[in-house]
Amino acid sequence: MDKISLRERLSNGWNAFINAPKSNDYSGGTQTYSYRPYAHKYSFGIDKSIIGSILTRIANDCAMTEIRHVRLDDNKRYIEDMNSGLNDCLTVEANLDQTGFDFRLDLISSLLDEGVVAIVPTDTDSNPYDGSWDILRLRTAQVLEWRADSVRVKVYNERTGNKEELTLPKRQVALIQNPLYNIMNEPNGTLSRLKHKFALLDSADDSVTNGKLDMIIQLPYQTRAEARKKQAEQRRADIAKQLKDEKYGIAYLDATEKIIQLNRPVENQLLTQIEYLTNLLFSQLGLTQEILNGSADEQTMLNYYERTINPIIQAITAEIYRKFIGKTGRTQNQAIMAFRDPFKLVPLSKIAEIADTFTRNEILSSNEVRQLIGMKPSDDPKADELINSNLNHDETVDPGMYEDGYEQEVPAEEYPQQ
Repeated sequence: MDKISLRERLSNGWNAFINAPKSNDYSGGTQTYSYRPYAHKYSFGIDKSIIGSILTRIANDCAMTEIRHVRLDDNKRYIEDMNSGLNDCLTVEANLDQTGFDFRLDLISSLLDEGVVAIVPTDTDSNPYDGSWDILRLRTAQVLEWRADSVRVKVYNERTGNKEELTLPKRQVALIQNPLYNIMNEPNGTLSRLKHKFALLDSADDSVTNGKLDMIIQLPYQTRAEARKKQAEQRRADIAKQLKDEKYGIAYLDATEKIIQLNRPVENQLLTQIEYLTNLLFSQLGLTQEILNGSADEQTMLNYYERTINPIIQAITAEIYRKFIGKTGRTQNQAIMAFRDPFKLVPLSKIAEIADTFTRNEILSSNEVRQLIGMKPSDDPKADELINSNLNHDETVDPGMYEDGYEQEVPAEEYPQQ
């Protein structure tokens, strides 16, 4: 698709914030912030526990998978990347603030935290209501309301610096639901229960450690009588006042009084329950502690990508293809595909063996292998050919040999006379 001129874009372009109907009109100029207002922020409390680490790890691993707008052949095999605005948004620049990677990371972080996320084309080369259109800018949006044929979303407007609410038709917005919704976003799901237990643990820790000394004063008299109780309360208040008002927190006691310091509060089952729910969540997501700390082996990572990463990527690519590739594009074999570098998980000790296998079986050329390991391509023309360098490729063939190298059978009459 050819790049449109500035004049055509200004005359035919469409913007979601200008052309779409909306209920709120914002005025007062561009807003300023001390943080990134367009970036997703995890729900309160998630970033303070292991849940934040889990979601961040999954989001980064998903975002490392490139998503492209491509063209396929008649056998549905990849041929080339499309020269389109949609492909630029997915790979280079999604909007004024985000690169393609930042957009994918924001998209997946919102998806994991909220359970569903919308992709809104904020700028297109023509009105999407009139027919075919190409996307120039994309933004992630929070879904506020579901309607029969439309959704109400909250999306960041880079022109005003505000998050604005828009009502857009469903066919114009990509609506992606987390394939692991029942585990991660369901109110009674494992992750939600784990969040609740962490909140209870934080509350218990605050109540235990909020300026309390946890000590008992043993008085030299009985406190069963009402007068003795009042005397004991007065004595406790005096000691508390001494500790509070004294600069170094020092108080004095009578010779007959005794302080008993509590070593720890009464135990509860919160830590045991949190450990159980964490292990359950790990098993349901295909996660292990080795994946989080980067020491997992190849089989563990393969299981993790197959059970956790690939379903999320598949949900994203399928919805983008359904909403943003029209019927004309589908008849032209256009598609949305995800690409992940399989060599990133391969140890350096196996690179040479894999490179030899791929070149010997004519799957990759030498220059393609050099590119994968970060080396400059070779100027040798043979480095761009799919050939097995272990075989002799001399073009001059012995007349007494077949092309495959086996010796021909020479008739008896052609043998030289003895």
